[in-house]
Amino acid sequence: MPAVNKMKASAVGKAPVQKSSSSANPKKRKMDAGQQKYYAVRCGVTPGVYLTWAECQANTAGFAGANYKSFLTRGEAELFVAGKNPNPGSKPTRFYAVAVGSKPGIYTEWTEAQLAYQGVKAPKYKKFDTREAAEEFMQSFGPSTSSYFVADDVEAGPSTKKIKTGGSGAASGATATLLNIYTDGSSLGNGKQGAVAGVGVFFGKNDPRNISERLKGELQTNQRAELTAILRALQVVPVTQGVQIFSDSKYGISCVTEWYVNWQKNGWRSSTGEEVKNQDLVKAVRVKIEERAKKGTQTVFTWVKGHSVDAGNVAADQLAVEGAKKRG
Repeated sequence: MPAVNKMKASAVGKAPVQKSSSSANPKKRKMDAGQQKYYAVRCGVTPGVYLTWAECQANTAGFAGANYKSFLTRGEAELFVAGKNPNPGSKPTRFYAVAVGSKPGIYTEWTEAQLAYQGVKAPKYKKFDTREAAEEFMQSFGPSTSSYFVADDVEAGPSTKKIKTGGSGAASGATATLLNIYTDGSSLGNGKQGAVAGVGVFFGKNDPRNISERLKGELQTNQRAELTAILRALQVVPVTQGVQIFSDSKYGISCVTEWYVNWQKNGWRSSTGEEVKNQDLVKAVRVKIEERAKKGTQTVFTWVKGHSVDAGNVAADQLAVEGAKKRG
C-alpha cells in the first residue's frame, strides 16, 4: 500500500522556490513576492485549493501522508489536486532511498544521498522513479525503530524536512503530546473458506481501553480487521484527544490517508473501474478523522514493521489473534 504517511507520522518539507525569469529586475522580484499564491492540498483533511497558508496548514498539519504544494495560478493548483502534473514538460523527480547509512532517509538530490551513506560500511541505497517505491524500499530495509529523513517537494513553511517515526517511542515535536495507540488485525486462514478474524487495539499494559474482539460481519479478512482496528481506536478516544496510531498495515494507513481522495472523486471506484473494497470502513474512519479535525485535534498515523521488536505492535497483534479465536 502506498502512510500513512501517510505511514507514517507526518510533517512535510518545502517546495522549490519558483524564480522570476527577470531576476535582474528588483521591481519584478518584488511584484512576484507579493503575488497571490494558491495552496493545493491533494491529500489532507479536506482536499482543495486554498488562498492562505493558514488554511493549508489547517488541512494538513498532523495528517499522515499529507500532499500539498503552492502555485502561482489556480489552474495549476487545480490540476495538482486532481492528481495531474501541472508542468508535464518538467524534469521528473528522482527519489534516492538510503536504507543503511549515517542518515537513513529518502532524498531528491543525489549529492545529499551520497553524504547520507559515505563512510558507512556496507551501505544500502537505491534510486527510484516514485516516492511510493522508495518508501517501500525503506520499509523493507530501513530502520524499524528510529526516525528517518524524508526530503519532500511540497511546501511546509520554514522547514525543509519531513520526519517519519516507527517503533514504540513517540515522535518528537508536535506528536510528543499525542496519545500513542497500537492497532492490528488478524485473520486466521485469511483468504480461505472458514477464515476468522480479530481486532486488536493496545493502549498500554492492563489498560481498560484495550480491545480484543472478533471482527463483525460475513467477510473475515485481514484487511477488514486492520481497518476496523483503526476505527475502534478512534471510537474509544475522545474527539478532543490527539492520537498517534501505530499500525503495521500499509494498506490500512494508505486507504484512510491517501487513496480515499481519488476514490471519492471516482464515485468509490478504483482505477480499473471496480467498486472499492472495504469502502464502508474507509468512509467510517474518514468521518472520525474529519470530526476530530474540525475540533482542531490531530490524528497521526505511523507505520511500523509487523512482528518486530516493537512491544506495542506485538501486544496489539496478540489482542487481535485472541479476538479472532472468540465466538462471532
